[in-house]
Parts: sequence; C-alpha cells; structure tokens
Amino acid sequence: MNIGNIKRDFPIFENNDISYLDSAATSQKPKCVIDCIKNFYKNTNANAHRGAYGLSLQSSALLSNARHKVAKFLNAKYDEEIIFTKNSTEALNLIAQSYGNLAIKKGDEIVLSILEHHSMIVPFQNLAKHKSAELKFLYLDKNYQINEKEIEDKITSKTKIVGISTVSNALGIITDYQKIIDKAHSVGAVVVVDASQSIAHVPFDVKKTDADFVIFSAHKMYGPLGVGVLYGKKQLLEKMPPFLMGGDMIEYVYEDNTTFAPLPNKFEAGTMDVASISALEVAISYIESIGYENIEKVENELKIYLYQRLKNLPYIELYCSDDLQKQTGLVSFNVKGVHPHDVASILDMQGVCVRAGNHCAQPLLRWLGVNSTVRASVGIYNTKADIDRLILALEKVYQTFKKYI
Repeated sequence: MNIGNIKRDFPIFENNDISYLDSAATSQKPKCVIDCIKNFYKNTNANAHRGAYGLSLQSSALLSNARHKVAKFLNAKYDEEIIFTKNSTEALNLIAQSYGNLAIKKGDEIVLSILEHHSMIVPFQNLAKHKSAELKFLYLDKNYQINEKEIEDKITSKTKIVGISTVSNALGIITDYQKIIDKAHSVGAVVVVDASQSIAHVPFDVKKTDADFVIFSAHKMYGPLGVGVLYGKKQLLEKMPPFLMGGDMIEYVYEDNTTFAPLPNKFEAGTMDVASISALEVAISYIESIGYENIEKVENELKIYLYQRLKNLPYIELYCSDDLQKQTGLVSFNVKGVHPHDVASILDMQGVCVRAGNHCAQPLLRWLGVNSTVRASVGIYNTKADIDRLILALEKVYQTFKKYI
C-alpha cells in the first residue's frame, strides 16, 4: 500500500475541506469499512443465531469470523475470550458490575490512575461505594509519569482490581502499563487495561502483557460506531455472572429459573449489530494492510512536527511531556487567556477540527489545575499540511483575542 495516498481511502475528505485533528475522539472510516456495512444490509441482512435459513447462517458466520479476527489481532488463546459490546464504556461497566461485584469485598482496594476516562472511573467508583471498598489513585510526577514509588506505594496486598489506560485520552501520555500489570499480579490483583487510545496506533498482545481484561472501541481504530470489544481471560469470564439479561444469552428458561449460555453468548444479550461487527473485522484488516510499523513511522513524524510547531508559539501553553518517546500524536494545549471553546470555534471556521473541553477526564484536569484544554490528535490520514493549517488558524485566534489578553 502507498502510504502517501492514505487520505484517498477516506471518502469524508472528498466531501469536506477539513483538517481533521480529532481522531482521539473518533477516527474517520475508510471506504472498505463503509462498503462492508452497506453490503451487509444489501445482501446479508438477518439476525445471527436466530434462524436455520441461508441469510441467518451467513450472518452468524460473519459474527463468528469477526470474533476470530479480533482474537487473532489481540493474540488471545480462545475466540470466546472476545465479547462484543456497543462501546468501551459498556465493556468497563460489564467488568465492574460482573467481575467487580463478584470479587470486591468490604475493605478491599481498587486502584486507578488519575489519567483515566470517566468511563473507567465512574463504574469502579460506584462499585467501591456499593461494596464499602477503598478507591485509590495513582498520580503523576512532574514529567507526567506514574513513577515506580507511586506504583509500589499504592498497589498493596489489599488491592483486588487495578485499572490503567495504555494512553491518556486527555494528555496523550503513554503509561508504563506493563510495570503496573506486573506489580498488580504480584499482589494477586486483576488488571483492566483500557487500550482505546492506543489500538489504532500500536499493537496489543494479551499473552505477552498477561492482561486480565482489555477493552477498546471500534470507532477509534477506523471501524464503525456502536461496537466495543472486551477481552477477558477465559477462566475469569466463566466465573462471572451475566451483565445483561435477554435473548441469546440463555440456555433454558423456566417459569422460576434460568440457566445461561456458555461463552461468549452469556455476555451478548439481544440482537447483535452484525453489520458493524463485521466492519470491525474489515477495519482490522485495513490496519494490517498498512502495518503498525508504517503507522508508527508516519505518526511519529507528525507527532514531532505538531509538538515543535506548537512549542514555538509563545501564546500556547502545552500539557505534555517534553520526552516525546512518552507521548503519542495527541497534544493538549491552551491559548493563554482564551477559553478552549472559543479556540475550537474559530479553528472550525478555518476548517480545522479539534476537541475542546475536559475530555471526560475531570479529575485529571482538576489535578493539573485547569478546567479544560484544546486537544489535537492525529491519525494515519493526516499530513504536515493539516498541522500547518492548525498553526495558521491558531494565529487567527491570537490576533482576534490579543487585545483582550
């Protein structure tokens, strides 16, 4: 594949004159993913696991094939270790409600990093309150890292669950998640890894890392909206009770009792979005066709260029590590004296798409002493021209507001 022509794979750029720098929120979709969804509804539309006729069997096969693809993608041992959800948020709630309610007792400790998305914090916060457990946080040092002392001090023999993101969605910080996994396992704790912000950029191997649970969303890795993935070790998933009740997750239903289907069906109640799940398989194949090595090379150049261009602007306040080996192509910043929402609105008028707000990470931003930031994040379809356009638009922001700041 010619990396230089990647942008042509994404129809949205044919129809919109934009520099899209918000892939951390959701990535754009290549034509092959869009076509997969279209083809399903034109040629294969039927419920999976609900019929003995041809279309239903084809739909069931698509679901099975996608599960196998995701398992291979993560290097999982068993296909049934892959559970499809509607997003990462649902996957995290499933873990907290099902595994958490089973494992957490009064006086136990749950440890999360301060970098976490609300979707990690809130379910485990609620679990801790419900179970009279203690919720503790791993904080950052001056280099925006969770240092070894923090890990050693916070993860103790009382710790039963540890939650950590591979990459902060608000700051782009790459965490030392392997060190945290190893420490958690040394005290008998189970680790929940949120790979949502890294899965489009670098691979994740569940065997190599020995992660207990891993979650991510399709829409951040060039796949469709409405599909999440939960990987869980088979021995853990088999012990866990169902999270949602209803069709296809049951074995037998009597008037006064119900038995549940084996994995993975036990956690996939109701009609599955086979079109989108099948499109996730196509998105994975698309990433594989480019190759993570090529993705990392392109995005690393963009990361360095974005950081350097922003750092050279005297009116920009950056919230990131100066060690770019510990940063992804996601940079949070503010224009000094200007509200991030005003910045984003003016950038939009210049055809530049960024995120402004607290990025569903209020505890982190409060700890940093800011209410909100502007966030620019790159994807495989971005070029240095997109970053140049951002810089020109930021100059427009500064010229508009400089007499007030």
